[in-house]
Amino acid sequence: MINFGAVANVIGVIIVAVGALMFTVLPFSFYYRSDDSISIVFAAITCITIGLSIWLIHRKTNMQIGKREGYLIVALSWLAISVVSTLPYLFSGVFPTITDALFESVSGLTTTGASIFNNIEAVPKGILFWRSLTQWIGGMGIIVLTVAVFPLLGIGGVELFVAESPGPTSDKIHPRIKETAKRLWLIYVGLTFLLTIILFFNGMNFFDAINHGLTTMATGGFSTKNASIAYFNNPAIQYSIAFFMFLAGINYTVIYYSLTGNFKKVWKSDEFKTYVILVISLITVVTLVVYQVTDNTVEKSFRESAFQIISIITTTGFVCADYTAWTPALTMLFFLLLFVGASAGSTSGGIKIIRHLVFFKNSFLEFKRLLHPKAIIRIKIDKQIVAPRILTHILVFLMLYLMLFIIGSVVMTGILRDFERPLLTSIGAVATALGNVGPAIGELGPLDNFASVPDIGKWFLTLLMLLGRLELFTIIILFTPYFWKIN
Repeated sequence: MINFGAVANVIGVIIVAVGALMFTVLPFSFYYRSDDSISIVFAAITCITIGLSIWLIHRKTNMQIGKREGYLIVALSWLAISVVSTLPYLFSGVFPTITDALFESVSGLTTTGASIFNNIEAVPKGILFWRSLTQWIGGMGIIVLTVAVFPLLGIGGVELFVAESPGPTSDKIHPRIKETAKRLWLIYVGLTFLLTIILFFNGMNFFDAINHGLTTMATGGFSTKNASIAYFNNPAIQYSIAFFMFLAGINYTVIYYSLTGNFKKVWKSDEFKTYVILVISLITVVTLVVYQVTDNTVEKSFRESAFQIISIITTTGFVCADYTAWTPALTMLFFLLLFVGASAGSTSGGIKIIRHLVFFKNSFLEFKRLLHPKAIIRIKIDKQIVAPRILTHILVFLMLYLMLFIIGSVVMTGILRDFERPLLTSIGAVATALGNVGPAIGELGPLDNFASVPDIGKWFLTLLMLLGRLELFTIIILFTPYFWKIN
């Protein structure tokens, strides 16, 4: 039987943590006199009060957490965090409706970066920082953060970690989940701080630098400027962000091994090698095309191509050029990249390269199996055999992802029927929401926002963003009869 008391207890603690993080916004509100400090204080107090009330009611509950509790905690926690994260938006009045506030909140926490702000630069600085902070919180996942803290409260963390990170990889940097979470967050914080310093010394003011540091390492893409990174017409800034976006798309286990000097394990990763080769190949091809079809110099063609390729493939969604204005072929290429994603174990969204790699390897070996039906031919990743259970998991994931994309596109086409290009816009919106990317194609391209989407469309895309961030299974499993069946 599911331990609902333990579920409520953990969710209460997480809500308190989110409320405490809201107070970090105040220094920016006070410094810039943005008149949103009172709203943020009320939002933080409300959040902490709700979380503490839930925790106090269930504080004496037996905290034994199994797989079912883990999945339920993660799904309900993301829903709860999404709701309470709307409070600064609602209390400050920047969004008049819960629909708009929830869309922006979920877009931030899922690191999608699809915004409905028509004039970002007019938004109070405190709210802007909170907006960026939601992406940073969601980037690594607040569940992974609290895994390192929960043991102090007598709460086990293994099931939470597994449910929050449901990808196909299982390599660990430490046998204890708490230590793994701590080291992941140390790397995350360190890289965020380093990028912030680099951007500051390359010409950004501190506010812009810290906001872009937060949203780059989260592969989120929220910017403090209407024109995104194109506003900073500075090659050093664009190259710096592109490099750190690339780093953010690498499995954090691989980053850890590289920082500890274990380069043998780094290059042993088939996914990492595929990621590097894919990015280099795409940048080369796109640079050649952009140089031919625009008046850009070779350097600018390379910079814009590299930036946009890395931004889309890591699902960051920053923009330094309108890639839909280059050629129809490149527009189609960028649309396909919405389905790729970077590495499993990174902060990026999307399907992830490891799943594509396993799928294509299995498809290729199927031809060999046809010629040798009695032979036992197995797939290997990192020189290890892929277990049949993992292969099935990946194939089912891809099938569900494709089904959701097709059904979602049909639904959105009906919702956006008044748009000039409803079909093109709909498939772009669904693909970018499921992949947690941000910019799409059609009338929701890199130079547009989602303000014009009807409310019902915003609710639908909000659901897709949550499904994509939790990699489908974590939410869908709650709607199966097996989950609720009493053993």
